[in-house]
Formats: sequence, C-alpha cells, structure tokens
Amino acid sequence: MAQTTPAAAGRTERDRLKAGGTLRKLTRRPEVGAFAVMMLVILAIAFSSNGNAFNPLGLKNNLSVISQFGIIATAACLLMIAGEFDLSIGSMIGFAGMAMTMMLKWGLPFGLGEATPFTAFALTLVMTLGIGWLIGFIVVKSGLSSFIVTLAFLFFLRGATEVSFRVINNSTQISGLPDYKLESWFAGIFGGQAFGWFYDVWFWLGGNVNRVGAQWVTGFDARVFWWIAIAIGAWFVLSKTQAGNWIFATGDNRESARANGVPVDKVRISLFMFTAFAATIFAACQVFETNTADAAKGNLKELEAIAIAVVGGTLMTGGFGSVLGVVFGAITFGLVANAVFFIPAIDGSYYRVFVGAVLLAAVFLNESVRKRITGGL
Repeated sequence: MAQTTPAAAGRTERDRLKAGGTLRKLTRRPEVGAFAVMMLVILAIAFSSNGNAFNPLGLKNNLSVISQFGIIATAACLLMIAGEFDLSIGSMIGFAGMAMTMMLKWGLPFGLGEATPFTAFALTLVMTLGIGWLIGFIVVKSGLSSFIVTLAFLFFLRGATEVSFRVINNSTQISGLPDYKLESWFAGIFGGQAFGWFYDVWFWLGGNVNRVGAQWVTGFDARVFWWIAIAIGAWFVLSKTQAGNWIFATGDNRESARANGVPVDKVRISLFMFTAFAATIFAACQVFETNTADAAKGNLKELEAIAIAVVGGTLMTGGFGSVLGVVFGAITFGLVANAVFFIPAIDGSYYRVFVGAVLLAAVFLNESVRKRITGGL
C-alpha cells in the first residue's frame, strides 16, 4: 500500500496530459512553450547569420555552450520538481574545478602522492557529493528554506574557493597544466571530443570541408556526450521509475507523499547530491578541456540553470516539469548566448534582456498550462 499510492500520484499528471484530443494534449504539455520559443530562435539566428550558426564549426560551438547549460539545468529541473532550489550550483562548479586543478598541480592531500586525472576527479566528486548531502541534510532536518541554505553555501563555497586559490596558489587562477587528454583516456572523456562519426558522415556527404579540401571539424566537445547522457538518465528516472513518481509526489504535496510511504527526505537529499554531481561533471569538462581553473568559474550559472528549467516548463512551486522542456530551454539559451559571435550587430548584453523577458513570459505560460491540466486548482 505504501508503494502503490505514490505511483498513482505520479501517474496523475501523465493521465491528465493524455486526456482530450491531439491539439489539446499538446497545449497541456509543460514544454510546449519552450519548444515554440526554441523554434523561433533557431529560425531567427539561422536567417540573421546567413546559416553560419549551423555550419560545421558553428554547430560545434553552439552545442558546446548548450551542453553546459543543459548539464546543470537538468539537475536543477529535477530538484525544482521536488519543490527545492539549489543556488550553490555555480559556486560548486568553481569549487570542484579548484579542487581538481590543485590536486593535479601539487598532488593528493596529506602527501599521498601524485594525482592522476582519475584520482583528482574521484576525490573531488567525493567532496562535492558530501557537500550536496550536507546541504540536503540541513534543509531536511532544520526545516529551513532551501533557498536560504543554498544561498549560504553559494557564498561559503565561492569564498572558500577564492581563499584557497590565494593562499595556496597566490592567484585566483591556475593555468599551464599538462594537456592530460592527450595521454589519459579518462581526461579525454571530459576534455576531448565525441560523436566524431557525425562529422565524418558530413564530410563523406560532401560537406564539412575547409578551404584546402580537408575535413573541417572532427567532432563535438565531450561535454555534449555528458549532457545527452545526463538528460536521458534524468528523463528515464523521472518518466519510467518509481523514483520519478516519488519526485513528483514530493513536490506536489510533501506531507501527503510522506503519509503514503514516499521517502521524502531521501528524495530531497539525493537530488541535492545530483546537482552537486552535475556541477562536478561541468567543472571536469572545463578543467580537462582548457587545462586551467579560475575562482570565477560558474559565476551566475545557478540563476541560468533555474531560468532554463522554468522556461522549459518547470513550476517554481514544484510537482510539475519536464526534462524535454529543459532540453528545449538549454538550446534556446545557448543559441542566444552565442549569437553575438555569429551576428556582430547584436550586443552581448542583449542576452540578459532576452533571459529576463523570456523568463517572465514562461512563468505566466507555465501557470496557464498548470491550470489547464489541473482544472484551475
């Protein structure tokens, strides 16, 4: 009985989405607005850039930015569906990057020897998952708002990162590390390339050719693979497993879910750990691609992650959202953020104007969709 009722509660939203005709079902999807905006942005940028935004190099560069947004926004989406926020994601990115590069440059802590890309990443992940657990534990046991708790960790982690850089490195930046991805397969899965076959096929079909007739681009950044993997994993958990039902039930009505046997506290803590995991993956991709780290890395990424989740159809109040919508939102934000490189007439500051306008419109649209699904409740 404890497991049946939450599952039913998780299915309620899906059953409502299936009610009515095809057009009505489409208008009830939480990601419908994000898809419409994405298509408008794609068409506008393709036209304004004369197609350069989607040539081989343009596609690679755009997907590099899109995947960064997508990695952290996917984690933020699941947490928001459960009714919580994490404002520490951006600071966690900077902290994780700092931890990895310091170990790679000066060795493992406590004189345990030289660090490899794997050991540096593994120890950093243990630390960040521990911090994610601690954040969730404080939120659950104290009853404080996750907004306040994670805001505190935003400042704490950013400050700890800057202090550590200055004390140990005498600078807020570390550069000049060896190019580990050339000698380590593990570093290559974060900082190397992925899906090279896509560009090979493009070249074979007569495209993707530079001025001397050779293949122009050989693959996407590895972070694109991580974005796809995280998005598919999150979609599967949310849509196909009991854990997904628990997440929806926790965000919809926490006390009712708890009364019906949902491990609400474990769900919330696990999702804070998932955001820490996503931030660590984000940081690892940056470190092993550029062989550098900076205390300012990840600045404001927490706000962009939340904004993308909201634009993708996730409600601020919890209990409603879609990973597919986050994919659409990440594509939209990534294209607009990168548009300045393809459309010189656009000032980079307009990106923030776009974010503010689209975010406000998304909030109204999401509320309208929610009322249509729930019958105005």
